[in-house]
Amino acid sequence: MSNYILLEHIKVQNANCIAGFTYGFPAITHFLGYTHALSRKLQQQFGIELTGCSVVCHQHQIQAYQPSGWGDYVFALTRNPLTKDGNTAPIVEEGRMHLTVSLILESSKAFSSSQQQQLVETLTVLAQRQKLAGGQVICLKGVSLYSDVDEQALSRKLLRKVLPGFVLTDRSELLKQHYQQLTATQPNATMLDAWLDFAALTYQAVTPENVDSSTEQHAVEWVRVPKPDKGYLVPITTGYKAISALHPAGAVANSRDPQYPFCFVESTYGVGQWLSPHRVPDLRDVVWRYRQQGPWYLCTTNTSKNVLKLDPEQEAALAELTETEITFY
Repeated sequence: MSNYILLEHIKVQNANCIAGFTYGFPAITHFLGYTHALSRKLQQQFGIELTGCSVVCHQHQIQAYQPSGWGDYVFALTRNPLTKDGNTAPIVEEGRMHLTVSLILESSKAFSSSQQQQLVETLTVLAQRQKLAGGQVICLKGVSLYSDVDEQALSRKLLRKVLPGFVLTDRSELLKQHYQQLTATQPNATMLDAWLDFAALTYQAVTPENVDSSTEQHAVEWVRVPKPDKGYLVPITTGYKAISALHPAGAVANSRDPQYPFCFVESTYGVGQWLSPHRVPDLRDVVWRYRQQGPWYLCTTNTSKNVLKLDPEQEAALAELTETEITFY
């Protein structure tokens, strides 16, 4: 039997929309962190563990503008109070956005009839009390509980509830496939080159068919280069990779929690896809969960079960995405 909790239409204000090299939507780790925080509270009171979540976006608005009405967009930043000396406080750039999302939380156990009402009331309070992606939850439409042995019927019922919207799923296997195709024709290509083919907007000059380019001058037509695969594909941050040894608890100064071992990490990147919920046959395929193997700590869905099964050469190539420093202007 599958058990889910639907947090319907959560309105979030001033959420963080910068995720490593990417921007436009919070990192998936924000939503799994939000789920984990709820899980720790529910375990104490109800003995329920939340093992994953699906993210459905209904509306988003990035706080950015064009200074001259054209050209590059810049983030709308806050004007902070003056310092104690009366000088203008330094501006730390932050990317903010407003968004409305629905979260489908996967539960490890069924909900007893005696605790359902109390669970809904508790979640209604907890879900609005804690922050989501650094933003304030200002409204929650409702909390619903779903359990059924028929996974297909349960998926249709739940996904129909979150229409209209788009659900995010992991398609990092496309990055692996594209990298293999790219190195077949360009042996010096890196994993970063393959990832940028999904992230960048690229145009190429095309000569009109009725023009002889060898004998006359002509105007070319600039055509947008399609992404390596079809669909609403986006670059996303998918987790972390350890870049140092595991240090004993308290050995690293100023760590967040000195009671636990510590290691330094870098963000890892992959490819995600936005799908309309009616195109998802099985809800379990779009539930994000943490998976850990060796130095990798990744967020994946069932559509990318093989992401962690990398040979040494592919692991070294994927590590380039965590060790490359890039500055965007």
